[in-house]
Amino acid sequence: MLRSGIDQMRYAAGILRGRLRPDVLTRVSQDLVATLREFGTVGDDSQLLPGRQGVIDPDVQNTITTRALRRTAGRAAAQTAYYGRLFGELGIRPEELTADTWSQVPPTSKASLRAMPAAFVASGSVPYLMAATTGTTGTPTVVWYSQGDLENVIALSTIAMAMTLGVRPHDVVATGVSSRATLGYLVTAEIVRRVGAAFVQIGSIAPELVLERLATPLNLPGRAPRITNFSAPASVFASLVETAERDGWRPADFGLTDLLSGGEVVSEALRARVEEAFGVAPERAYQATEILPAGGAHCSQGHLHYPAEFGHIELLDPRTLEPAAPGGAATLVVTPYVPYRECTMLLRYVTNDLVRVPDTTPTCELAGMAASSDILGRYDGPLSVAVPTRSILDLLEAERAIPLPARYCLVDEPGGPVLHVVARQRSARILGRLEERAAALGVAVKGIVVHDDAELLPARNTVRADLREYSFDSAGQVGGGDEYQRAVRPGDGGDPSRGVRSDEALAGSRP
Repeated sequence: MLRSGIDQMRYAAGILRGRLRPDVLTRVSQDLVATLREFGTVGDDSQLLPGRQGVIDPDVQNTITTRALRRTAGRAAAQTAYYGRLFGELGIRPEELTADTWSQVPPTSKASLRAMPAAFVASGSVPYLMAATTGTTGTPTVVWYSQGDLENVIALSTIAMAMTLGVRPHDVVATGVSSRATLGYLVTAEIVRRVGAAFVQIGSIAPELVLERLATPLNLPGRAPRITNFSAPASVFASLVETAERDGWRPADFGLTDLLSGGEVVSEALRARVEEAFGVAPERAYQATEILPAGGAHCSQGHLHYPAEFGHIELLDPRTLEPAAPGGAATLVVTPYVPYRECTMLLRYVTNDLVRVPDTTPTCELAGMAASSDILGRYDGPLSVAVPTRSILDLLEAERAIPLPARYCLVDEPGGPVLHVVARQRSARILGRLEERAAALGVAVKGIVVHDDAELLPARNTVRADLREYSFDSAGQVGGGDEYQRAVRPGDGGDPSRGVRSDEALAGSRP
């Protein structure tokens, strides 16, 4: 206990000095794991753990933020080619920046990072791991991590997983993500090792095989009878729900106690269907390869909260990149802090992840942290703000006549956007239910077109469940994602007359 207290004080002192020893943070996480293993819970001093801050005096927080921004900007300007040139051209002096003048630093776009990732790597660091984003389209974004960066992420993630998901030594933890997610795979495997649990990498395979592996008895000494913890993107959970409902799987067929989903929007409708299929609803997490360890945690009231110690969070209008108004849509703009990040440096990185700014100050258990709504989707133009992904998924994933993952697209037409969606059959009854629910949810579309064939969608929407890894045991098995990849090509369309359509405006306000 004495060593744990000393390490926590060393951690706090290191943050103030801007020099964090990864071994200190590692020991803090190890002490937490040991405490949970012995006592099953932690005491009131858990608020002293990294990422668990309580309410901080605004003046104190402003001073801490200013120091962190200056320290991070100073390293970026002195050691990276991109920010060194940018600060020189604009005459920005890192030592003079404050939280109030931080907007002098131009935002950094994904396109800039993607075009020249080496220009963002600090010369004083030793690159160790290249982590790439796992989106399903286009060139992935690359971020380099040093060994210290990776150790920090692992230690902080160990604290989060042990506290939030309650992973214990008897658990068997599995992941259903693509092997492209190198960072997530390495971090999860190491967390499980430190906790003393067991790890299974299922990967991105056919949902029938995933369900079989989740249900298969393990017969391992000292371990749970079946896999207890499973993490995967939302679209993978959607494909599992579709298959489980079709093939008659029940919660009693599994031994799952905790589920975790990230990387894609998790609608409330999907959470409910996952709980129905597996007996437990998935927890949500907001993390991104580019900004770790900065990220967000959900409170009991559904807000997304951002610990101030790991990075600076801004909620900016996605079109103007100026501060978004209360109640308005915003994109998350993030600056991961030194000393948590020392390799790839990013200042005011525009994630393009959409949220909504709270109308009022939250009163939840995490009210001491900056907050937003849950992730609404990705910003790719005004249409994505008017009809965000979350509103569409809340509509479609509650309708049992629509196969999961939902296949849809929006077409901007005179008078408003039209939602095209694939259902099991063309039916006026299905269309009527969708229209009624869209009006109740306030989904701002002019009309809905129901198709029974993915080839008729005017455009293709890909999801992480489409990232499929093949093996001999899946030879000859074709899932919905495989059929979709063969049948739908970018720009393909079809005869709209084959769909059931309503052009009548749907009631409801902008989501």
